[in-house]
Amino acid sequence: MSHLLFALFSLFSFPALLEAQWKLRDNVYVIESEWNDDAPAKRVELTCNTPDEALPVYWKKDTELKGTGKTLIAEVKEFPDAGNYTCLTANTHEIVSYDFFLITKIDSSGQMIRSILKSFKEPNRTFLKCEAKNYSGIFICSWMTENESPNVKFTIRSLEGSQGDITCSSPVAHTDKSVTEYTVQCQKENYCPFAEEHQPIEMFLEVIDEVEYENYTSSFFIRDIIKPDPPQCQYVATNGTVTWTYPRTWSTPKSYFPLTFRVKVESTKKRKIQVYDAEEQSIQIPRTGPKDKISVQARDRYYNSAWSEWSSWCR
Repeated sequence: MSHLLFALFSLFSFPALLEAQWKLRDNVYVIESEWNDDAPAKRVELTCNTPDEALPVYWKKDTELKGTGKTLIAEVKEFPDAGNYTCLTANTHEIVSYDFFLITKIDSSGQMIRSILKSFKEPNRTFLKCEAKNYSGIFICSWMTENESPNVKFTIRSLEGSQGDITCSSPVAHTDKSVTEYTVQCQKENYCPFAEEHQPIEMFLEVIDEVEYENYTSSFFIRDIIKPDPPQCQYVATNGTVTWTYPRTWSTPKSYFPLTFRVKVESTKKRKIQVYDAEEQSIQIPRTGPKDKISVQARDRYYNSAWSEWSSWCR
């Protein structure tokens, strides 16, 4: 089943808006199933695509016989009800047509229940997180799953209406303990870093785990997802001066894209942390101990971007 599902998944793109039952492409459908014991199953009428009305046919789901005749009423509620329904000729057992069903779980108010992905704590427990290191129009989108989902498939794209064409790489998996994080690099074509953005980018992530379907969205301006790389710093012991350079990945010229900085001093002896603000690329810190740890972070000076991660130790 997983091979068939993968082939289907790679051939179609899904509509953004859900109805109780909607068509993905010919013979492939998503069924909204209210996820409680009292809700009834969805009744779906299947019709065998045979031009010969007199041809005897029967229906199978996997290896299970589901009925005979050109029309079949299928009840779909739980995951075992989903999958491939195949119409075959009674005499030669040749496949005449098929209907493939995926299930998306909804609550009593009709909202999709999303459980395949794990949320990031920041920002705001989002499922689909996008960040940009600069104003080039290139950004990284990430999402996470439990490691117990080896067959999950993803498609990410921009929704119609976003200005400019956006292309994304294939997802790359990074497994750490019980979680797998997937990342893609996307680029907005013909993006001008010096122009004001008037229309947000809307990214749409579609997820299939066996026969379960979910989708996730993220809407943003590039300026709102900026998170610079950390500066590169060093410490001059003779006069207690910390100096640093702009991240190599940051936009140029720096006179147009200036950064502001914070310098952190962690005293191992006094168990104390001090943070200093800086506009320039150096600061003199008096009375630092030989084992004190110093690091630097940066953010956009004129726009309230996210702070970078702290740099590696300056000494």
